[in-house]
Amino acid sequence: MDVTYEGTKRELTTDQGVLRYHEAGDGPPLLLLHGSGIGVNGWRNYRGNLAVFAEHFHCYILEFPGFGVSDPVDGHPVLTAGAAVLRFMDGLGIESAAMVGNSMGGVVAANLAIQHPQRVRKLITIGGIGPNIFSSSPSEGIRLLQEFADKPDRDKLLRWLRAMVYDPAVITDEIIEERWAAAQHPDTQKTAAMMYGSAAWDMQQKFLANSKTPPYWSMLHKISCPTLLTWGLDDRVSPPDMALIPMRQIPHAELHVFPNSGHWVMIEAKVAFERATLEFLHR
Repeated sequence: MDVTYEGTKRELTTDQGVLRYHEAGDGPPLLLLHGSGIGVNGWRNYRGNLAVFAEHFHCYILEFPGFGVSDPVDGHPVLTAGAAVLRFMDGLGIESAAMVGNSMGGVVAANLAIQHPQRVRKLITIGGIGPNIFSSSPSEGIRLLQEFADKPDRDKLLRWLRAMVYDPAVITDEIIEERWAAAQHPDTQKTAAMMYGSAAWDMQQKFLANSKTPPYWSMLHKISCPTLLTWGLDDRVSPPDMALIPMRQIPHAELHVFPNSGHWVMIEAKVAFERATLEFLHR
């Protein structure tokens, strides 16, 4: 099976531009949704897992608009990502699918499970979902991301990358250069500023404080599909206390915490994460 970058990349033309993605495998559909951050995209999040998951499922790694791969669209990245998932599924005729979401991707998938329950067969999140309870907000990882968004430089990127993992050795020179090159793309700079820049962050907090719309995490009880919450014990972006409300509120949720792992569970705890995810999906 070809699971290389070139062998799996695809394009889907929609009424809001081109969505780019990677496709491999056969079987029930499995959507892999990436997180946010510096130089992130779907391929970088899941390239190491694709070969394993594609042995069991028809896998799609979707590239969200605004991260330098799919065509950008107007609007907040979390909202446009959810709309992109629906356009993507409609364009390929996917009525429902299991979804794996890392951080922001988990929030996107959770919102879809709340608002469009018929589209999400099973939900697997990797950190990121829920509110901070005992830990400070914003977390260390988010504060470092804010510093980079306000005034990008390579040293700030390195500090943020090291906060993403438990083992600093995971952050190789290749990853640093890859992320730094991607961070220069105008779309990624715009998205980072919109999500994490100090001015945008303050505006979001004021909006949430005055909004009559409840936060998404207060609606988690509406998720009806089986849900697996996965977490790194040493996550400095989304500390593990964030898992407590989702674990309690989602009716059919279970939590798996991986030791010696940070925010990138699918990378640092690759084998254990894949094993737990496959067992859950095959039930």
